[in-house]
Amino acid sequence: MLSPFGFIGLGFELAGLASEAQAVVALRLARFGSGDVRSGMEAMRMVSEKMVALGEANLRIASAAATGRLDTAPSGVVSLYRRKVRANRRRLSR
Repeated sequence: MLSPFGFIGLGFELAGLASEAQAVVALRLARFGSGDVRSGMEAMRMVSEKMVALGEANLRIASAAATGRLDTAPSGVVSLYRRKVRANRRRLSR
């Protein structure tokens, strides 16, 4: 079972994810505003990445449930999404 201190750490991880996600949203909006071919490619990439990330998150949750370690699922999913968001931020910042 996740301790109260674990929830605090998870809260900080979620806050970091939210901050990084806002930066990615801003970068994507700037790209979409340009209206060039890359903006259309970015929109398609964004949707496909979200579907893949959702599948990976579901796999982590199912794996945690199968091993009886559901307490590790929330932090595992947050770290997965943070890694994806960080990669998008680096890519879009170039």
